[in-house]
Amino acid sequence: MAFSNEQLERYSRHIILKEIGAKGQKKLLNAKVLIIGAGGLGAPVAMYLAAAGVGTIGIADADEVDLSNLQRQIIHATKDVGKPKVLSAKETMNEMNPDVTVNTYHTFVTSENIRELIRDYDFIIDGTDNFPAKFLINDACVMEKKPFSHAGIIRFKGQLMTYVPGEGPCYRCVFKNPPPKDAVPTCKQAGVVGAMGGVIGSLQAMEAIKFIVGQGELLTGNLLTYDALKMDFRKIKLPHNTDNCPVCGKNPTITELIDYEQAECDGAL
Repeated sequence: MAFSNEQLERYSRHIILKEIGAKGQKKLLNAKVLIIGAGGLGAPVAMYLAAAGVGTIGIADADEVDLSNLQRQIIHATKDVGKPKVLSAKETMNEMNPDVTVNTYHTFVTSENIRELIRDYDFIIDGTDNFPAKFLINDACVMEKKPFSHAGIIRFKGQLMTYVPGEGPCYRCVFKNPPPKDAVPTCKQAGVVGAMGGVIGSLQAMEAIKFIVGQGELLTGNLLTYDALKMDFRKIKLPHNTDNCPVCGKNPTITELIDYEQAECDGAL
């Protein structure tokens, strides 16, 4: 594959990096990443991956753009209110970079469709805002042997981790089951500062890029937390529960996907 003159100029800042170069940029152009959730986290992830030249990006989200989204979901504009988020995101991404093929899935991601959705992608981004979806994504990725980046934000705090099959713990190794309904406040109740999505979502995009080009250390086996009020990042080593994890352990007890009861906009912290 030869770069066009426009591509050489567009990706020049990547190509001059020894860790990426022409070879790494070709890997990006040939890569496929699925983003589940086109909200506060998915918005910056989608924009940075499109700008980086990830060749095929899927976006799955069943919602329409709401005025209250615009405080943090920077891929959407006021003119997009009422439009499906996946369509708004696709338009913004293709305006930024026509190199990118954007596949849209205007649907709820459930136990019935998630395995088929993720199967053709190289890396999955969990940009969801509720615990049931996060456990569903984790379990499906473990079963399909797909790497993914988990993240969550609420108030002034955020967290993220990366799962790579066979290389570290999954989400259930750390958080065994979803908390009881109403045990954790939603972001409608607790609030979230808009820039938190940019901070944590950008880190998710960085994890995807590093995985694709095969450079650097991923957050495999670690949870990165961020407290914006204290400007404090912490990296916490996570246990790999190979003996007892119900989904990625030696003798898994969860062999079918579960649709837990959903509460809207749960925080991950």
